Amino acid sequence: MSLLKKLFGGTSVNFAELVKQGAMIIDVRSPAEYKGGHIKGSVNIPLQSLQASLSKVPKNKAIITCCASGMRSGSAKSILKAAGYNVHNGGGWMSLKSKI
Repeated sequence: MSLLKKLFGGTSVNFAELVKQGAMIIDVRSPAEYKGGHIKGSVNIPLQSLQASLSKVPKNKAIITCCASGMRSGSAKSILKAAGYNVHNGGGWMSLKSKI
């Protein structure tokens, strides 16, 4: 375990295993950004409409959020966590894509 993870209590997430177990990937970028490239099988729900779209998100699956850099996906994680979801911030979509 790295020193930073020990200091800040971070845990390593195996995104490939989560996806293998059926996790849903939600890309919270704009439709135009998503159209420009995304992870195959991900669902595009822009951050600004996430709260209103919670009925589209299953509670019986792990959720992985992603965006361009990790900022919006972090906000999305907070929204989903507050609503009772099992959610992980995957960060930037290109970085996440290389981990799954």
